[in-house]
Amino acid sequence: MKSILENRPTLTYAVNQVAEVAGYLWQKGWAERNGGNITLNITEFVDDEIKALPAISEVKQIGATLPYLKDCYFYCKGTNKRMRDLARWPMEHGSVIRILDDCASYVIIADHPVMPTSELPAHLSVHNRLIEKGSPYKASLHTHPIELIAMTHCKKFLEKDVATNLLWSMIPETKAFCPRGLGIIPYELPSSVKLAEATIEQLEDYDVAMWEKHGVFAVDVDVMSAFDQVDVLNKSALIYIAAKNMGFEPDGMSQEQMQEMTRAFNLPK
Repeated sequence: MKSILENRPTLTYAVNQVAEVAGYLWQKGWAERNGGNITLNITEFVDDEIKALPAISEVKQIGATLPYLKDCYFYCKGTNKRMRDLARWPMEHGSVIRILDDCASYVIIADHPVMPTSELPAHLSVHNRLIEKGSPYKASLHTHPIELIAMTHCKKFLEKDVATNLLWSMIPETKAFCPRGLGIIPYELPSSVKLAEATIEQLEDYDVAMWEKHGVFAVDVDVMSAFDQVDVLNKSALIYIAAKNMGFEPDGMSQEQMQEMTRAFNLPK
């Protein structure tokens, strides 16, 4: 069967970037077994031939009505699929879906009838909100960064902005490249509506949402940029833990130094 990627270089590039990030997640130990999810809004790459493609699955219900996703198309990691496999074979371990006119259901159109991630309702709810507010963000990423998750097992880091300020203070790049910081979401059942709603709420004010004792959810213009957000935050967590393992509490950058960064790089206050 002809792949949807054939003779479509921009779509191929976007999907290959997902595959590249999937490989990084596995290499970092952030994607054990089938852990983690990626969805990418590919509507901008869709041509008339793709629009005419027949469904290769039954109609599937999203579990929510998302009016801003009408006629949208997404590449999605498959449920129970491993990131390390997606890195090598993205169209065998992910699929392209079309949102139907009722905005409450979808069908798979390519390349194979690989069911999307079980957390699809949360991902699509976030994408719906991004489109609603005119955001340029097209990619959503959920992964399990070890050191950030470890921090959520300590109650003080679950308080508002405590983790953000600590992570910003470890190395200047974190404030520069993740200027809105890390929003904390108290534990909710994975794949639940409550978790989806809380994630949308936190992403109004923060670059990355942290799910207590579970993982992170990041959005950005493309999947590589979403990965970068998580990567810089986890680097700061590693610096903090390295200092603690050396037997001392790290000083961190002062508030004055971080304010200087904010002014110098014109970052959000």
